[in-house]
Amino acid sequence: RETIMAELDIGKHCQFGTCNQKDFLPFFCDGCSRVFCLHHKGRESHCCSEVSLRKDIFKSVSNTSYLCSFHDCDGKELLPVVCPYCQKNVCLTHRHQDDHECEKLEAHKPRMSATQQLVKQIVESKKGAPNSKGRRGARNSATAAKVALMKLKLCATGDKSLPQSERIHFQVFLPKGTKDRCLPMYFCSKWSVGKVVDFASSLASLKNNNNILTAKKLRLCHPLSGEALKMELSLESLLSNTESPLYNGGDVILEYLDNDSIGVKYTSAYLTEC
Repeated sequence: RETIMAELDIGKHCQFGTCNQKDFLPFFCDGCSRVFCLHHKGRESHCCSEVSLRKDIFKSVSNTSYLCSFHDCDGKELLPVVCPYCQKNVCLTHRHQDDHECEKLEAHKPRMSATQQLVKQIVESKKGAPNSKGRRGARNSATAAKVALMKLKLCATGDKSLPQSERIHFQVFLPKGTKDRCLPMYFCSKWSVGKVVDFASSLASLKNNNNILTAKKLRLCHPLSGEALKMELSLESLLSNTESPLYNGGDVILEYLDNDSIGVKYTSAYLTEC
């Protein structure tokens, strides 16, 4: 057979080491592009250089990790995740500018400017309007609340996990004698007044002794009547009240009251510019 193959010049010699066997149907390795016989056709059989190269590349990649530069984060990534603004390595969790407190993060000035301009236009348009001599208390409060709501949404603090659809914003006027006159806050519409008081006192760092029988109680009061709102009522019910409702974007008063007190007097003394 080998004599016939030699005469016809058919087949090729195996290029593995000292094998040199001539095969009628040689095998071509698509990794190293060499010719082999049946016994050495496998890449492992002829120690293919391409296999070794790929192993080395995989080993070097698997040993390389990129640490997240955000403080107190020990996250690692196999591939670099680089912030295009501050050029720092971060993990996938902190890849957004807000998440890693990017030093190049800019405030959304165009959006804020547009909102402030809209508020200004609404306020200016109301200044030139004639005063209504009819029942205007509820109507004016509702209009003022809609204007104030746009401002409050820009700066109010609260539980960030609350869905936007459940957030109720108030300008909370704090007890007399406190450092700040008022703070913008938002609460869940499903919360009771008692929970709102507890949450607001925590945000404003106010002393809350509502669990002590003889102590003055921290109460939430209506901005017009000054009446202390019942602790068990929900914000939803107060917003839907037709006689003296609260408004999303409106004002509320937080004050320390004696146990027998029904509310605050002279609410105008609280409702000043913050």
